[in-house]
Amino acid sequence: MSGSSQEYIVISGARENNLKNVSLSIPKRKITIFTGVSGSGKSSIVFDTIAAESSRLLNENFSMFVRTFLPKFPQPDTDAIENLSMAVIVDQKRLGGGSHSTMGTVTDISPILRLLFSRVGQPHIGPANMFSFNDPQGMCPECSGIGRRLGVDMDKALDLSKSLNDGAILLPDYSVGGWEFNMIVQAGDFDLDKKLSDYTEAELDQLLYAKARKVKMDFAGKATNITVEGVLEKFTGKYIRQDVKMKSERTQKMVAPFITEGKCPSCHGARLSQAALGCRINGSNIAELSAMEVGRLSRVIQEISDPAAAPAVKSLNERLQHLVDIGLDYLTLDRETDTLSGGESQRVKMVKHLSGSLVDVTYIFDEPSVGLHPRDVHRLNELLQKLRDKGNTVIVVEHDPDVIRVADHIVDVGPQAGSRGGNIVFEGSYGGLLESGTLTGTHLKRPLQLKQQFRQASGKLPVKDASLHNLQNVSVDIPAGVLTVVTGVAGSGKSTLINDVFLSLHPEAIVIDQSSIGVSTRSNPATYTGIMDDVRKAFASANKVSPGLFSFNSKGACENCQGLGVVYADMGILDTVKLPCEVCGGRRFKEEVLAYTLNGRSIAEVLEMTVEQALEFFELKEVRRKLQALSDVGLTYITLGQPLSTLSGGECQRIKLASELHKQGSIYVMDEPTTGLHMSDIGHLQEMLDRLVDAGNTVIVIEHNLEVISQADWIIDLGPDGGSRGGQIVYEGTPDRIAEAAESITGKYLH
Repeated sequence: MSGSSQEYIVISGARENNLKNVSLSIPKRKITIFTGVSGSGKSSIVFDTIAAESSRLLNENFSMFVRTFLPKFPQPDTDAIENLSMAVIVDQKRLGGGSHSTMGTVTDISPILRLLFSRVGQPHIGPANMFSFNDPQGMCPECSGIGRRLGVDMDKALDLSKSLNDGAILLPDYSVGGWEFNMIVQAGDFDLDKKLSDYTEAELDQLLYAKARKVKMDFAGKATNITVEGVLEKFTGKYIRQDVKMKSERTQKMVAPFITEGKCPSCHGARLSQAALGCRINGSNIAELSAMEVGRLSRVIQEISDPAAAPAVKSLNERLQHLVDIGLDYLTLDRETDTLSGGESQRVKMVKHLSGSLVDVTYIFDEPSVGLHPRDVHRLNELLQKLRDKGNTVIVVEHDPDVIRVADHIVDVGPQAGSRGGNIVFEGSYGGLLESGTLTGTHLKRPLQLKQQFRQASGKLPVKDASLHNLQNVSVDIPAGVLTVVTGVAGSGKSTLINDVFLSLHPEAIVIDQSSIGVSTRSNPATYTGIMDDVRKAFASANKVSPGLFSFNSKGACENCQGLGVVYADMGILDTVKLPCEVCGGRRFKEEVLAYTLNGRSIAEVLEMTVEQALEFFELKEVRRKLQALSDVGLTYITLGQPLSTLSGGECQRIKLASELHKQGSIYVMDEPTTGLHMSDIGHLQEMLDRLVDAGNTVIVIEHNLEVISQADWIIDLGPDGGSRGGQIVYEGTPDRIAEAAESITGKYLH
């Protein structure tokens, strides 16, 4: 393609979040990678401007009626965006979906496999839906296609030594005097003061298992018909017959202790009817194929030679090969999607798009290298290049040097983060970036340095004969009082060993993982870290008033906007418009609250301070300690009142880290803490890890980042590969000797 015919996505005057009137041209049908420190404004350009506008324009093609059901995208704060094409956003949000969503269903491989069995499986039993555990025709009738038989743990649900009035029913909702309890009382069938152990079998059966029936009850002097049923019957209907994973996280946590789980006795976990399990191809049924690792399944499918199966076999091979190419060959089709990590979820989504035939689309990726071992990064790069070569525009937000290297065009955003970022500091090639003198360019040139002096362990934390998932009877001593980094390719068993096995032995450990912190426009760094409580008390005592006045979620809220700082104008079926509140001017508080000051500053002015400014302003010991923790994790630039919903993933994880740092824990476990961190921020993280260890803590980090691995006191490397080819310890020791371990893939990259 000649230079003159190159087309560009042109952005003029972008001002979302911290962007400072950014104007930019992004070449179409090329790989453009956005780099820069966390919080510099990369996501504001890529997601809040390009992706948001593309999605908004796409939705405008639908009728007004249809648009009421679609997500609303506000128009980005920008002068103009030209030459946009449809955007496909592949982010790191984990794939949910409950028990009925598996890797096979979400990649559309299972429907083709079902079709294959309906055509050539023997004995022939009928159409493809007979092989689906989500279809009444194909699911195991005993467990409704879940594969597990759930029941109620009677010991935890009832205390037979107590009477109903003494609280014999321990299930949630049945507290004495509560709604469900009163329904039992009103039904009038039971002696409330008799111990359950003294009930006759018939009485107990009536209390626990009675089928639903209408009972006349007296409510506030009115006779009302209410449906009453047995305690366990009701609990089972609510939480066991329905998929409990589809309930809120709070509800799941509340009912989990009362539910026991075992394999379904009829299908033994295969989820399908006996007819479906009896139908085979080359000796295997569909459940056995779905339980095979993708790499092996691919070889088994190729051996099917029946001419009637040829189209299905071709299509299956193509899709399975995509999974192998991206490094997910250790997964199985029956793996439930909500057990996949963020990185795995993102790569599964990529595979879906690779199989599509859309071209001239803008693909937007958010740190696709997350959770990838250095060995597998080239696979990701090849995938990005395949998408580009099909004629698509590929835009990537990324920190990994190996991914940045394959860019056709690089946009470096900076120079710093937050209010000190929001500018374009470099545009051009990889070679140009290295010489640009920007933070990214400078750090890309720095060589990897292995640690030479190692702390000595103060004891050991043993794990014995671990065999969960793919672990192969692993026994390992995790040294206490040092920094241990657990490494290995994706699927090698790192998370199983630490997050499942080790944490079950040490439930007191402080865990900092990638689960999102509760983000809403009402929560901010000050409320999340607990600084706000101390600030409110300080304002209250200085002004002799109630602390509740200094909360925009409580008494002090501006009455016009309820403390949001903005009002939403409902335009009916058109998009809702967000406008600054004209009463408080966006400051969120009542006028009289703003008149109270602390050292000459109002509460709104304090919330507008950055962490750096607040450290200079506050003298309160407790507030300074929490602010210092935010500063230590490199978040000096965020303001105390900035809504958490506007922070990047990396920033949210660091706020979580800061709020845990002051706890006097003895064991810290961190799952890929470098996620979302720029190379220059990894130095801050390393200092913080060292500070934790020097204070006498044991720190265990699961990580792929070579810089963090190189600074460990002790490495535990799992492998040699993923899935059934992993689950063994291939190296334990200091970083300087790992290169000598022949089996260690990590060792090959650490020199």
